[in-house]
Amino acid sequence: MTRILLVRHGHVPGIEPGRFRGRSDLPLTEFGLQQARATAAAIHARWQPARVYSSPLQRCVVTAQLIAGACGVDRQTCNELIDLDYGSWQDRSFEEVRRSSPQAYAHWLDSPELHRFPSGESLAMLAARVTEALRAVLQAHPTQTVVLVGHDSTNRALLLLALGLPLHAYRRIRQDPCGLSEFVVEADAFHVQRVNETAHLLGLPQSAGQAPS
Repeated sequence: MTRILLVRHGHVPGIEPGRFRGRSDLPLTEFGLQQARATAAAIHARWQPARVYSSPLQRCVVTAQLIAGACGVDRQTCNELIDLDYGSWQDRSFEEVRRSSPQAYAHWLDSPELHRFPSGESLAMLAARVTEALRAVLQAHPTQTVVLVGHDSTNRALLLLALGLPLHAYRRIRQDPCGLSEFVVEADAFHVQRVNETAHLLGLPQSAGQAPS
């Protein structure tokens, strides 16, 4: 049995108002650092992970380093956990893309499983690589607890896999900054135990809401 603790990185610039951040290597804000420290303390108090894996982008690396440090384990980069490649939409705001490419933007909102970003990825491509990352982690840690620190999109794709849901259900899952999810993989069966838990962040300053991404 492998227990997966799935964490989204802490708050970064470009969440409010919404922007296609993707592969932009953004730093955590001070608020994001507070979230990451609170998440690290919560994981240390409840679990004993064997290792922390993260996307190579610094917002995930720093979040993962804080978790690994609190738990006294190593952090390892997993390139397959990098954020969705938004192609030519990267670094543009949601509103800017909605105005300049209304049909394509509506297609992304209405049929995310059929959309491919110009010069970028589709959700099917994202799902394939995060599934491969999960396969490797399960093979390396067949009886341990492991933390994966990823992005909104990568974490949603992994949770869809664990829940047995199609990519069309992408928008049914919310992943807040430093939201914590948990699932167990046992005998090729997934058992999801929590999704986007944020109770460990209570008491921190609250940030503004996030538009669809």
